[in-house]
Amino acid sequence: MGEQSPVLEMTGIRKVFPGVVALDGVDFRLFPGEIHALMGENGAGKSTLIKVLTGVYTIDGGEVRLGGEVVHINGPLQAQQAGISTVYQEVNLCTNLSVAENIFIGREPRKFGRIQWGLMRKRASELLARLDLDIDVSAPLNTYSLAIQQMVAIARAVDISARVLILDEPTSSLDASEVAQLFAVMRRLKEDGTAILFVSHFLDQIYEVSDRLTVLRNGQLIGEFKTEELPQVRLVEKMIGKELAALESLEDKAQRNRERTAGAEPILEARELGRTGAIAPFNLTINAGEVVGLAGLLGSGRTELARLLFGADKPDSGELLFEGKATNLRDPQVAMKRGIAFSSENRRTEGIIGELSVRENIILALQASRGWTRPIPRRKQDEIVDKYIKALQIRPADPERQVRNLSGGNQQKVLLARWLITEPRLLIIDEPTRGIDVGAKAEIQKLVAELSDGGMAVLFVSAELEEVLRLSHKIEVLRDRRLVEELENTPDVDADRIMQTIASGATS
Repeated sequence: MGEQSPVLEMTGIRKVFPGVVALDGVDFRLFPGEIHALMGENGAGKSTLIKVLTGVYTIDGGEVRLGGEVVHINGPLQAQQAGISTVYQEVNLCTNLSVAENIFIGREPRKFGRIQWGLMRKRASELLARLDLDIDVSAPLNTYSLAIQQMVAIARAVDISARVLILDEPTSSLDASEVAQLFAVMRRLKEDGTAILFVSHFLDQIYEVSDRLTVLRNGQLIGEFKTEELPQVRLVEKMIGKELAALESLEDKAQRNRERTAGAEPILEARELGRTGAIAPFNLTINAGEVVGLAGLLGSGRTELARLLFGADKPDSGELLFEGKATNLRDPQVAMKRGIAFSSENRRTEGIIGELSVRENIILALQASRGWTRPIPRRKQDEIVDKYIKALQIRPADPERQVRNLSGGNQQKVLLARWLITEPRLLIIDEPTRGIDVGAKAEIQKLVAELSDGGMAVLFVSAELEEVLRLSHKIEVLRDRRLVEELENTPDVDADRIMQTIASGATS
């Protein structure tokens, strides 16, 4: 690689927004035939650097060279024409159109002004075959999984002769087999000489597939490293700019957390509760001061189980007891009145309201529980919001800023604040750390442990087994929309044990 010239070289990149220096003299190199991970906490400058590269933002200083020549990219279309393509976490395609139409949209083969549908489908099939994907390209894109949709987006990028392919959090919603399929495609493109810029918060994936790392912090370049030469613990320290005291204290907290309070009362009991087509009948007890983890692969029924316990979906079998009394959670408002809070995994569509301010988002659930005819006085709103902005270290600490302008980690904290001000007896949190940086993950995990110490019952849903193991008193393992085993989180329980349980499909 050292004998090659970079296909992309960004030198001294500076980008300033009002009151904020987003990028301060950042250098970045990308070579042909490599997978290069761009690392840093939310707010470190990763997204800004990508938007500069793709022409969404113009730079205030520095230069960009592509193939050795200085380029001035003034928009995404120009970036695409220069051979720079981006596949985002939320696939930006027209899911109502066919696979073939999505690949060639705006570039359809035509003859005498008419689209040659047969030729387009043939070319789409050939292109996907290069990625080891054999699907019906005439079918609507929305009939396929998110993983397939991402492959289609990559195929489109490849077809426009991308020299640089940017993959921004492509694995956040994929299961293990889908990730493996994506990595196989990435390695094939790498062998063909494509330069891939890879952004992910999953450190294990970064170390599995990337050749080099560039680390940003607070808009500045911390360094460029060969992946194999930088241990994970050193990478995390460079990203957060401090020793891992936060994570170490969390480990101590988690160990104390595993020592249950004797005689803790059940907050919630599910007895043969189920919903046809969503989750098979299951038994589950969550006690006060207890963190119960839900573990399972994507599609195993974790979210479906959580939604039943919040009244978002209605069961068609079994019964539910809350604090010892049979209860009918006919809708989420009833659940909220009982003292149950639910933070959804999909913070963009079921969580934050981007056009509203941080303050308005935080007080939303409390206002809903009071009813809209009893508005919370503005002074009281300010007191509550200020308290939780400080307690959760929401940054920037501006309650009137639109929440969509916050990083993913801080948006997640806003959602947690929304539910914590309702003082719930049971907090259900679904994938609270997905797609956020290491530092924010540590803060949220620590908060969950502290809430449990204070007597709150927590149902914790996460695809990251290490996270479930770190926080939970007991772990409910799901497979194929069925709860198959309950594991006490004893020292001998590890990720391998959970994966073996998932693989075997043992029933409790």
